[in-house]
Amino acid sequence: MAYLELIIAALAAFFLGFAWYTFMFGKAWQAETGITDEQAKSGMALTHGLAFLMMVVIAFAINYIIGFHKVEEQTFVHGLFHGSQVAALYALPAVAIHYLYQKKSLKLFLIDGGYLLAFFALEGGVLAALKLG
Repeated sequence: MAYLELIIAALAAFFLGFAWYTFMFGKAWQAETGITDEQAKSGMALTHGLAFLMMVVIAFAINYIIGFHKVEEQTFVHGLFHGSQVAALYALPAVAIHYLYQKKSLKLFLIDGGYLLAFFALEGGVLAALKLG
């Protein structure tokens, strides 16, 4: 396995997260979580570093699933499909369970869940596309 693939996929997800939680849905996310700008900035390096590490772990898992297919079958769309499957069947139900017990809003679930779906799909797409390169 090329570990560089995992880093590239995690970077793609990380930059998507930057866009998602700043100019796309940042204000709505902050309103739903109650997190202030000061709180969001506190410990940012550690938070981003650990989040990136988790994105690499998720890329590893998605790459494992993609690896069951022949390299010739790998396309960006094929990877999107597998990443989306992992998000829809594992990540989103797990987050939904926590949000239900924590009485989080549907709006927050849609923001966070939408990001998870997009991020897993993007990682899968990047990982599969890199196999052809």
